[in-house]
Amino acid sequence: MDAESGRLAGRVALVTGASRGIGLAVARRLVAEGARVGLTARHPEALAEAVAALGGPERAVAVAGRADDVGHRRAAVEAVTEAFGAVDVLVNNVGINPTYGPLADLDLAAARKILDVNVVGTLGWVQQVRAAGMGARGGCVVNVSSIAGRSPSPGIAFYGVSKAAVDHLTACLAVELAPAIRVNAVAPAVVKTRFAAALHEGREEEVARAYPLGRLGLPRDVAGAVAFLASDDASWITGQTIVLDGGVTLAGRPVG
Repeated sequence: MDAESGRLAGRVALVTGASRGIGLAVARRLVAEGARVGLTARHPEALAEAVAALGGPERAVAVAGRADDVGHRRAAVEAVTEAFGAVDVLVNNVGINPTYGPLADLDLAAARKILDVNVVGTLGWVQQVRAAGMGARGGCVVNVSSIAGRSPSPGIAFYGVSKAAVDHLTACLAVELAPAIRVNAVAPAVVKTRFAAALHEGREEEVARAYPLGRLGLPRDVAGAVAFLASDDASWITGQTIVLDGGVTLAGRPVG
């Protein structure tokens, strides 16, 4: 793919949670389609490796910090704007799930942290890029949700609650920010990343049998859908959450 003539040529993207897994795959796809990208994540070393893998400072810059930190969000948007120009595409990929178990035993401090990062942080990033120029120039937002937000998912139920909120937030923002900013989401099932390892590690073949397409997701599966939503090919799509699940929800199966 020729980056200089790709469908995202000349555009500037910011991808959160982008040092590995889905976020890095998304950043790689956006760069391949012509965008220059800003990356955020918590660990500077991993981000430095990601920038190198994407072609160095001509194609990518990185700012380390916590997604729920207002100062980090501001610094990241400012750094990307200074390096490449105003942000055209925001990909809200960062998400956490520090707990596993029934809701009846859930530590409420952990619940608040999940909401603060996965929901409030998502809104905060949108507010930041809008205030930094996207509201005037136009652009698009793609939020990374999960099929855990579509039906009860034992063990990761509150994570699912947060992702159901992301789906609704996506729709609300799409209405409020139109026509300047399009806002959509993708909702993957189990994708083979370190984040989702507990849902498939050691039993991948067993888990994959529940999927009509016969396999778990790969980060590039999500990246392709995000790139589509970020492009002009999706210029008449807003407020939608695209399910990326290999058909597993057709069988009514819970995540994992």
